[in-house]
Amino acid sequence: MTIIYIDADACPVKAETLKVAERHGVEVVIVSNGGIRPSREPMVKTVVVPEGPDAADMWIAERAGPGDICVTGDIPLAARCLEGGAQALKHNGEAFTPANIGTMLGMRDLMADLRAANPLGIPGGGKPFSQADRSRFLQSLEQMVRRAKRG
Repeated sequence: MTIIYIDADACPVKAETLKVAERHGVEVVIVSNGGIRPSREPMVKTVVVPEGPDAADMWIAERAGPGDICVTGDIPLAARCLEGGAQALKHNGEAFTPANIGTMLGMRDLMADLRAANPLGIPGGGKPFSQADRSRFLQSLEQMVRRAKRG
């Protein structure tokens, strides 16, 4: 049975995930370090992990496997989920795949080094989350759920 795991800290697409999951009768597990209100939906389980670096990520990676989907913006978590046979999806609808995860990990490390050095003194920050990102996420998650249900 397919389970959608949400890395809930700073996740802007929880409501969209629940909408798709409800349509398909798929269980959702929302994992965080706290501060998330439990859902009243019977197909939604809220897991609060102990405080600590990457505790939610480790919890998800240990459980996500073939047929499951992980919704996260965390590239190392996505890599671990892919290794376990699960699918992984960014909040903007871009899928993490075995073909692109290596490049994404490398770019993540490069950008972290550049931010730390900040040779030009430019303030950081990514582009804002848009309605187009939300729509792309919904479409991508719908496709992933259908693929997972087909096996």
